[in-house]
Amino acid sequence: MKTILKAKLPPIVPIGSLGSRGVRKGGIGRKRDYTPVQWNRYFSERRDVAVNGNKFRVYSLGDTGPLLVLLHGGGFSALTWSLFATSVTSYVECQVLAIDLRGHGDTITTNEEDLSAETMARDVGDIIRTLYGSEPPPIILIGHSMGGAIAVHTASANYIPSLIGLAVIDVVEGTALDALASMQSFLRGRPTHFKSLEHAIEWCLRSGQVRNLESAKVSMPGQIKNSETGKLATNDIDTYVPVSQGEELKTSVLSSDAIREEENEASSSDGQTAPAAEFKPPPPLCLVGSQVASSHSCMSLLQHFLHVAPGQDKLFYAGPFIGRLPNPLQDTILDSEGFPLGPVALTENSSQKYVWRIDLGRTEKYWSGWFQGLSNTFLSCPVPKMLLLAGIDRLDRDLTVGQMQGKFQMQVLPQCGHAVHEDVPDKVAEVLATFMVRHRFAVATSNFERANRKIKEKIYFTLPN
Repeated sequence: MKTILKAKLPPIVPIGSLGSRGVRKGGIGRKRDYTPVQWNRYFSERRDVAVNGNKFRVYSLGDTGPLLVLLHGGGFSALTWSLFATSVTSYVECQVLAIDLRGHGDTITTNEEDLSAETMARDVGDIIRTLYGSEPPPIILIGHSMGGAIAVHTASANYIPSLIGLAVIDVVEGTALDALASMQSFLRGRPTHFKSLEHAIEWCLRSGQVRNLESAKVSMPGQIKNSETGKLATNDIDTYVPVSQGEELKTSVLSSDAIREEENEASSSDGQTAPAAEFKPPPPLCLVGSQVASSHSCMSLLQHFLHVAPGQDKLFYAGPFIGRLPNPLQDTILDSEGFPLGPVALTENSSQKYVWRIDLGRTEKYWSGWFQGLSNTFLSCPVPKMLLLAGIDRLDRDLTVGQMQGKFQMQVLPQCGHAVHEDVPDKVAEVLATFMVRHRFAVATSNFERANRKIKEKIYFTLPN
């Protein structure tokens, strides 16, 4: 069971060990920027495709070459492909179409809960037919996790007659089915809500769901919605006021009153520092944590307002209180690393600003249908195929035999998490660009040639004498 969980579920990654485009490599005490980023930094167009009374949100980039249809994993959205899209279109001449699948992202359907493999595969075929009619361009289906399974089912059902290639990222029937027994427990371990977009993005990175900060900043808003408006968090970004890091730093150790007193009294009218005798220090700081709580009622109060299970995290209270219990409506709440968990004036409603777009736990009845028989179905698809994994241990028997028989290409990218295409988007783009060039699906650009030369030089100079 421990091996299964390690193989399939997002790992916990120590901060400072992250290394990829857009990810900080360390530096204790430095504040990272978790401000969300809009879709148009990576895609040229977004639109809604009307199909049978449903509205599917799609994002596109490029206008020549084969069309890469990108299908995201469960709980993610089309924005999970943002960095990959810009990379792959710089390596080969191609077009990209990323789809918010049923029940995800900004897609709205008449039945949000029907996430069966058959329904979602038909959705993909209907979207392509609506956009391109009877003469679609040559298409390569690329899917991650659940999206990889849907890509296989779409190809097998021949919903896309112009299909020329199939690529599946980090989904294998055996390990996927084995992990399903622990999936509900994993989902229950996630936060139920976030107080801000920065809070959600920080969790995404710290939990190891995504190891690339740049990707998390554009991808995570596509996975949550505003609890007040019911709209996807991406719709808030244009008018969103980022949390002030400077203000957070101040409130992490002082109350708002103490800040005002310090600002008003620390300087004289002529701009010079006031004498020490005139400076009024802030009230003493009091910390109360789950392991050093002065009373049970104090921690119960914290858990009520923060919705934190007892013992889940070590919480701290910072406030100007002496000889009294902390007040969640006035005092600042800190986590174990000193980051504020809420504003100075925290209310129960304001701490639940954003919630998950989809309740994945309610889709359990469809899980086995996504993955059952997936290996043989993948092997039987009559187009060139690529399987890209985060670890060799994910291969099951059928795929091992098929790979030995040359029925598909395989590439392993170690030292990254389950969201391979987000953690190392450039490397995934290189692998799939090589796949397309090898099969003459697409024409390489000068960027691809330079990248290949660097790889060959690295291999040459590391060969033993």
